[in-house]
Order: sequence, then structure tokens, then C-alpha cells
Amino acid sequence: MSQQRVLVTGGSGFIGGHVVLAALARGYRVRTTVRSLAREDAVRTALTGAGMTAGDRLEFAAADLTRDDGWAAALDGVDHVVHVASPVMPGHVEDEQQLIVPAREGALRVLRAARDAGVGRVVLTSAFHAVAWGHPHDDHVFTEDDWTVLDGPGTDAYGRSKTLAERAAWDFTAEGGGAPELVTLLPVAVMGPLLGAEISGATRVIQRLLSGQVPGLLNLYFPVVDVRDVAAAHLTAVTAPKAAGQRFLLGSDPALSMAGIADILRTRLGEAAARVPTQAIPDEAVHAGAAENPALRAAVQDLGYARRFSTARARDVLGWDPRPSADAVAAAGLSLTEKGLTTP
Repeated sequence: MSQQRVLVTGGSGFIGGHVVLAALARGYRVRTTVRSLAREDAVRTALTGAGMTAGDRLEFAAADLTRDDGWAAALDGVDHVVHVASPVMPGHVEDEQQLIVPAREGALRVLRAARDAGVGRVVLTSAFHAVAWGHPHDDHVFTEDDWTVLDGPGTDAYGRSKTLAERAAWDFTAEGGGAPELVTLLPVAVMGPLLGAEISGATRVIQRLLSGQVPGLLNLYFPVVDVRDVAAAHLTAVTAPKAAGQRFLLGSDPALSMAGIADILRTRLGEAAARVPTQAIPDEAVHAGAAENPALRAAVQDLGYARRFSTARARDVLGWDPRPSADAVAAAGLSLTEKGLTTP
């Protein structure tokens, strides 16, 4: 194992950083991409603060999702590829192409470079947003056979970017010509311990609750998974024989209501959660405010709706057994508190 090298794209990100940590813990040599090598010191500092060991097995390569430069060098001598890097901007976005182009073209750049380097398998981080948006709000249990409806109600730019990028990746591998095997992982809202002081998209919900930035609790539901379990699934998918050519939904317990998340924070964090609101915001008030607030317009689509999903495939094929989603919420809250990121 110690002689094998895995490339992790986007090592400065939340999921990417945890994949780097997990790969080092499993004995791999790791190369990770950043857009500029000026980021290396900051990333190493964040990973060391998160418990990185054997950092001498970690190296950096400069590569950008929107440019061809650097990818051939990044893939040189690599045995496995985990492609995590992709822009994350849930909700309203003025220019959707800022998300869609780097997500789709970046995935294709990585796959082409992996093919040219003779890499046998690429594990790509997709998202639940590529599965469960734009569909009727009913009791359907989403599986890997489902795809987000690009022009369906409630589908945002982020959902379109993840869907189009994953579709492009599957189309690439279907063309053959020496393309590597592909595995895609589709996590729900990812929370857990932070790396450094950067706050990921899903964890921002926790930060806003702890800092008292929201006046009350919306009637929204969040399926949650711990970033450490997501990272573990990526590394298992790298070599699991039956994983090739498959998608895997990654989630823990049924979706948590915002009120449930607030209760977890108060129970687990005590006084640190003193600013977490206790009052509900009526759906009618959200509808009224949506006319002038783009963020509320996105929320209106999902009021009262908890998406259901099955992770049977990940459990069966990858032997995946995630921790309770409440632990991910608590870990995110504790991390934010320890880093002083919950001040109003």
C-alpha cells in the first residue's frame, strides 16, 4: 500500500481535505491538486491541525478545472484518482455557468488525463443534488437509478452543475477508448469537523444557527452525512472490485428537520448553543418574504418536504456503515465553536 499513490483533486476543500487525511491514514502516498501552489502551506497547516500524520507522504500539484495545464503532471505516476474538486454554491446564483462549466469541463479534464496516464479507476464526487431535485414531492425513496430533472421545480444551479458533470463523466467512460473505470459517490448534506477556518456549504446552516443569524426555524429538512464517513467511502471505492461502473448514495439517518438540528446543538453543545433559535417561522411568512429574497425563494420549494433515500448499495457493495447524522451535526457545531466561528 505504501508504494501506491492516489491523486485527490481539491485538497483545500472540505471533503477533499478529509479524503487526503483518510488516504494518508490508510498508508497511501497522496498527491493533491490546488489551483495555486501558494495554497500549499495553508492546506498543510489545516490538515496538521486536523491530526494529519505522515505528512511527508503528501505532495501538491497545481491544476485548475478550467485549464488543461498541469493535469498531465498531476497524474504522472498515479495509481488511483479521487476527483472531488468542483465549485459549491447552493441556492440562487446569478451566472449558472460559473458552476456548470468548471464542474463539467473539470471532470472531463481529469478523466482524459487519467486515461492518458493509464489509471484504471476514477472515483468522482457527485452529490444527492444529482439525484433528487426537480421531482414531485411525494413518498418516493430515491436510489442511484434516479437523476435530477434539470428543468424541474426547485432544481438550482448547483444541482444542474452536479448532474451535468456526472452525466458527462458517464458519457466519457461509455465511449471506451481506454477510459478508466468510473465510480460516482453521491453524498447528502455533508457535515462534520472543519479543516481550518473555511466553512462548507452544509455546515453554514450550523454556523448560522449557533451565531443567532437566523430569527427562527424554517420548516425544512436536511439529510446529513458525516464527512469522515464520506471520505472513507471514497477510499473504499478506489479498490472495491464490485464498485466499478456504479453510483453510490451516501447518507445516514432520515432527514433532520431544522428544529431537530437545533435540538441536537442545544443538547450536545450546551451554553455554546445559547443563540440557537427555538421559535418556528410559519410557512406563510416564508412565502411572503420570498418575493424579495432569493434565498427564501429557494427555501419555499422544499418547505415541509423530507427527501427519502436508500443507501443499501453503499452498505452492501462498500461495506459502508456511517455514524448517526446527529454526530455529524454535533461535530460540526463543536468544530465551529472551538475555532471561534460562531460570533454574530
